[in-house]
Amino acid sequence: MRTRTLAAAITAATLAAAGLSLTVPGNAIGAQSKLRDDLNGDGYRDMAIGVPNANGDTGAVVVTYGSASGVSPARSIKVTQASPGVPGAAEAGDQFGESVTTGDANKDGYADLIVGSPYEKVDGKPDGSVTIVYGGPNGLTKHGGIVLNSPTQDDRNFGQGVAFVDLDGDEGSRQLEVVSGRHFWWYSDGALKGDGTDWVSGEEADFIPDDAQLDDLVGIQNGRGSYGAFFLSGQHREGDFLAYVPGGAGDIGYWHDVMSDQGPPRSVAAGDLDKDGDADVVTGQPGTNGHGSVTVWENQSTGAGQYAWKQTTYDQNTAGVPGAGESGDAFGGAVSVSDVTGDGNLDVVAGVPGEDVGTVADAGAVVLLKGSATGITTTGAKALDQDSAGVPGVGEAGDRFGGAVQLKDINGGGKSDLFVGAPGEDIKTTADAGAVWVIRGASTGLTTSGITSFNPSDVGFTSPAGLRFGSSFGR
Repeated sequence: MRTRTLAAAITAATLAAAGLSLTVPGNAIGAQSKLRDDLNGDGYRDMAIGVPNANGDTGAVVVTYGSASGVSPARSIKVTQASPGVPGAAEAGDQFGESVTTGDANKDGYADLIVGSPYEKVDGKPDGSVTIVYGGPNGLTKHGGIVLNSPTQDDRNFGQGVAFVDLDGDEGSRQLEVVSGRHFWWYSDGALKGDGTDWVSGEEADFIPDDAQLDDLVGIQNGRGSYGAFFLSGQHREGDFLAYVPGGAGDIGYWHDVMSDQGPPRSVAAGDLDKDGDADVVTGQPGTNGHGSVTVWENQSTGAGQYAWKQTTYDQNTAGVPGAGESGDAFGGAVSVSDVTGDGNLDVVAGVPGEDVGTVADAGAVVLLKGSATGITTTGAKALDQDSAGVPGVGEAGDRFGGAVQLKDINGGGKSDLFVGAPGEDIKTTADAGAVWVIRGASTGLTTSGITSFNPSDVGFTSPAGLRFGSSFGR
């Protein structure tokens, strides 16, 4: 990379490199915070960035604490299984951080960090684990945590996906959901203990193909009735697999809809796009027609067991969508759903990591599709890349800006901000170190005013070559 504006983060980097945590005091909101991702109880949402291939694939998670001014590397910490207070041991190949979410797992009023390590191997335990690091008024690694393993000994890749939503609709108490290679599991409302006695629900999983490899679990709190829902995705020999599983009072999974069991791999995000109280889903198909597409699936279910989906597909050849569909663009390589403009309508951001910017191959870009009272529209759609005015850095070949995207209101302003990863970003002579940008939401869409950007060196990584920082964001 030729030029870049990055914040210095000596304090946070030094602490993180030493395996210590940065203490971020809470405030009077404390345990009264209702935010699912407020890890220190200060009333602001926090973002977790998974770095599963860090330190010989032992893995790590970087947490950036939100604030009125947004995020800063100086308000970030690096969490590994070698960090004080974090249970387990950091071992090569664990891939701690492959999946990340947040939620109050011990019911103390503070959100906790929930991290999947699908390749963890411990004698006498099934493959994979989920680590819960407790949040609290002093942030993470000060309050301990627990480890969960699969309920069955023959399982594999437990922790491949994690979510935290209220599936049974009991006054908003959320539960943990976990995906392994071939199963999904959900836990009860009570505080999780990690001693092997945590109650795990039965699952109706006969709709999952026998040869499926599940790789993601996307939860959404709104669904028909007062309960949440989730979308399962993965691959099998026929192509990709996508299923909708609504919550309810009975066995989770008894009601379900297999939406797709063939086609290219896809990225998945969820939200109530048409505001009818049902969970809609957005999928990215980066290999479609060689250049990629995004499909909005509007849930038009009429009741339990009655499923219907209105599908609308967009690509860069759709009128109003910036750019043009070109081979290798990978439009839809990542997708996220939230309200960027603050108008009460959910918007969609699609990553286009293979987009050529000018003559620079695979520099990457992101595209915003705005929501409206009737759903997603191409009116006012906007594209951004590293060569856009106000965006720090310069697009270079193979940066893959847009390789990961996640929307979240990090400063409490009522408009979601966009986290963008460029996993192929070079930092000076360090190849594929990766980097992250935080682009603010505004009433007109994404604004290039006040963008924050940082790379792995800013948050405590001392050997960032090949780290591909920014490949994965927690939900």
